[in-house]
Amino acid sequence: MIILFLLMIVGFVLNKTGLLNKAGEKTVSAIVVNAANPAMVLAASINKESTIRGTELLKTFGLIVVVYIILVILAWVITWLLRVPVGQRGAYQNMTVFSNIGFMGFPLVNAMLGSDAMLYASLFVIPYNILIYTYAYIMMDRDLEAAGFEPGGSEARPSSRSSATLRKIINIGTVSSIVTIIIYLTQVHIPEFIESTVTHLSHLTAPLSMIVIGSSIANMKFKEMFTDMRLNIFSAVKLLLIPLVGVTLIRLTGADPLFVGVCLVMLGTPIGSMTAMIAQTHGSNYELAARGVALTTVMSVVTLPLMSMILL
Repeated sequence: MIILFLLMIVGFVLNKTGLLNKAGEKTVSAIVVNAANPAMVLAASINKESTIRGTELLKTFGLIVVVYIILVILAWVITWLLRVPVGQRGAYQNMTVFSNIGFMGFPLVNAMLGSDAMLYASLFVIPYNILIYTYAYIMMDRDLEAAGFEPGGSEARPSSRSSATLRKIINIGTVSSIVTIIIYLTQVHIPEFIESTVTHLSHLTAPLSMIVIGSSIANMKFKEMFTDMRLNIFSAVKLLLIPLVGVTLIRLTGADPLFVGVCLVMLGTPIGSMTAMIAQTHGSNYELAARGVALTTVMSVVTLPLMSMILL
């Protein structure tokens, strides 16, 4: 986490010195999302000996689906306990369910647990992508309705919107995860020059993603981040209570210790930057989501090592 924090500082400095602006952040993010991150996922399966049986993978995927179902239920409970205003409940529920599994989770899993753990991490991508383009949008629509706005506006009719959502679900992250599982289970040999190319690309993920996060934090007002008491309490629940309880329960299922470690990272990482990105395009509580992403990212530098010490 210290290494990742220093990389975030690099991004922060680059932003403050004018060397990395919002357009640059967008370009670097596109490289991470469309090249580096998929390469990191693929590197977990290419020419690796099969130590996890197909039935074990299926069981693990089922457990991940259960984790997301519980998170959706927990999101409703948390917003009720914190007495979140009606027009902000969707934003808080999205921030509960979606963690930064791509930009921070994958680099952390790779660094802490090794490339073998990336196979487990890749399984999280499939339900994540399905929910981010379905559940997340439903929650934002509810916030807009509570604020007196009509969701969707002049966008396409429901049928065409459904097909657009399906195209978003089937993206590079989902495809790379499915290909990773296929390669791993079939044990297809991949030429060494392709393996080396994928490995080199995967090494870009951690530095580039942390630099983008650091640069985005530089645009935030720190006073606003730390003076919102409800958001502070929520962040503590998100980064401490959820991983503590979640990992403890997952361990009771008799799951592979490697998978338990992956779950710690996936549940303990800060709020996913996608919650802010889609909120901005949807016109629903962008400022709140952006502050949540920034606050939990800064706090995770302390909370993730703390959770690792307690749970691993």
